[in-house]
Amino acid sequence: MDNYGIRPLDNYVFEADWQQLYLLTEHWLSDLYFYRDDLRFLHHLIDNYFKWLTKAENINKVVALETSLLVLEKQGVGLIQRVKKHLEHLSGLIDDPFKYDSHTFRQEHQQLENDLSSFVKDFRVHRKSVFEITEYLMDADEVKSHLLK
Repeated sequence: MDNYGIRPLDNYVFEADWQQLYLLTEHWLSDLYFYRDDLRFLHHLIDNYFKWLTKAENINKVVALETSLLVLEKQGVGLIQRVKKHLEHLSGLIDDPFKYDSHTFRQEHQQLENDLSSFVKDFRVHRKSVFEITEYLMDADEVKSHLLK
């Protein structure tokens, strides 16, 4: 199990009060918005170089990467929706601690954290791939000729 947030204790999710979990979850939402914006930038970067490609090999690499970024973007949107709903539930728990089953809710919180951690790892891999392909394409003759015009 991966920990996305820095937890002061191993059982932090099961020992933290609702306000602490709410603040942590708000932080997740902020991060997800950042990743969403960064994915937009990566799409823009790919689009700027894609238009100059002529070799099928390079086109296929970029299309595959673009497709995987779209899947990642869809996962990010789903996580944003889940985190927003989770914040609503946390708000309800702050107002009424008996509104939901505490243990079940904390397990859901932990699962959400694990899903977020997995998303961040995938994002980093994809981001690295975009930069590697972009660097390769910038060095390629077919793109250099367009950039020097």
